[in-house]
Amino acid sequence: MVPTAFAALIAKDLKLFLSDRRAVILAFAMPVAIGSFFGMLFPGSRSTETQSRIPILVVDLDTSDISRAMTAALASDKNLSSESTSIEQARDRVRRGNAAVGIVIPQGFGDAAGRAFFSGGEKPQLQLLYDPSRGMELAMVRGLITQHVMESVSREVFTGERGRKVIDDTIRSLDSAAMPDDQKRLLRDMLESVQRFNAAGNTASTSRTPGITLPYDVREEAMTARQSTNYNGFAHSFAGMGLQFMLMGAINFAIEILVERQRGLWKRLRSAPISKLTLLGSKVGSGTVIGTLVMLVSFGFAILVWGVRIEGSVAGFIGVTIASAVMAASYGLLIAALGKTPNAARGASVLATLLMVMLGGAWVPTFVFPAWLQRVTLIMPTRWAVDGFDAMTWRGFGLSAALLPILVLLGFAAVFWLLALARFRWEEV
Repeated sequence: MVPTAFAALIAKDLKLFLSDRRAVILAFAMPVAIGSFFGMLFPGSRSTETQSRIPILVVDLDTSDISRAMTAALASDKNLSSESTSIEQARDRVRRGNAAVGIVIPQGFGDAAGRAFFSGGEKPQLQLLYDPSRGMELAMVRGLITQHVMESVSREVFTGERGRKVIDDTIRSLDSAAMPDDQKRLLRDMLESVQRFNAAGNTASTSRTPGITLPYDVREEAMTARQSTNYNGFAHSFAGMGLQFMLMGAINFAIEILVERQRGLWKRLRSAPISKLTLLGSKVGSGTVIGTLVMLVSFGFAILVWGVRIEGSVAGFIGVTIASAVMAASYGLLIAALGKTPNAARGASVLATLLMVMLGGAWVPTFVFPAWLQRVTLIMPTRWAVDGFDAMTWRGFGLSAALLPILVLLGFAAVFWLLALARFRWEEV
C-alpha cells in the first residue's frame, strides 16, 4: 500500500502543478527566455556568431603621416569598430556609453613620437577618454594601441619623409645631447646607416615597408575533450537558468507545503496510514520529476534553436540533471521544515536561492570571480551542478567526469533531506 500511496501523492502534486498555468509558464518559459538572453551576452565561438567588436572613437588633431597610419590601422583591426570624430563628439558619446574608448591624437604627435623614438626625449601623450564601466575593454584597447603606434611610428621613422627629417635633426642635436660620448658615436653610426638605407631608394611595397612589428604570430587552439568542439555560451546559460528555476520551483513547493500545513491538511494526514517518510518522500519525488522536466525542456529548446550539443556523455548529462533535481527538491523540503509561515519562508528562501545561483556561476561563469571567491563557491551545490553540465555539454567529457558532481549533489540532497526530516513539524507553531 505504501508504494501505491507514494505514487498517488506524486501524481496529485503533478496534477496540481500542471493545473496552474502561471506556474507552468514560469517553470518552462522563463528559463528558456532568460537563458537565451544570457547566452547572447556570452556567445562564445559559435561559427554563426559575429564577433563583437569594441566601439572606439579616434580624434586626429595631428593629421600627420604617423597619425593617419595609426587611424587606418585601428580602423582595420578586427577587434575594434573605429570611427573618426571631433573631440567634443567623442567626449559626449563616451559619456553616454555609445563608445568604450575615445583616442585623442594631439597636435604634433607624429614629430614628437619620431624624435622620442631614437633620442628618448620628451614623449607625446595620447589621451584616452573611456567609459569607467568598461575597464576590461580599456585594457584591451590600450594594448592594441601600443601595437599600432609602434608599427606606424617605426615605419615612418625608417622610410617616411618626415622620418628622414627627424633622423637629420637627431644627428645634428647629438653634439649637445646629455649622453656619454661612446653612446653618441654608436647612435650616430646607426642613424647614418638608416640615412644610407633611405638614400639607396627602398622600392618595396607598403605592406613590406620596414618597421617594428610584433615578432610573432599566434595560433589559437580551443581545448576541449573533443577537438572539434567549440564553446557555445548558450550551453552554460541554459544550464544556469534551468537550475535557477528548478530551485525557484522548489521554493513554490515549500510554500505549498506550509500553506497545506497552515490549513490543517497535514494534521489530518496523520490519521491516514501514511508514514512521515512516505509523505515527505513523495514531495521530493514530485519535485524531482518537475525539476528534471524543466531542465530537459530548457535544453531541448537550446538544442533546437541555439545549436547546443551534448558533446560528452548523454548518460552523464541525464545523471547530473536528475541529481540536480533531487538536490533542488530536498532543498525545497528543507525550506518547508525550517519555515514558520509561508510569507516568512518566501523572503528568506528567495534570498538564499539567489545567492546560491549567483555564487554557483549560473548567471556568469565563475572564472570572472576573484580567485578566493572561486574557491569559496565550491561549498555551493549550484557550482557543482553548473560544472557538471558544462562538462557534459561543450567541454565534451565522458561519464567519469559526471560522477563527482553527481555524488556531491546527492550528498547535498541527503543533508537537506535529513535536516528536513528531523525538523519538520506537522502543525504550525
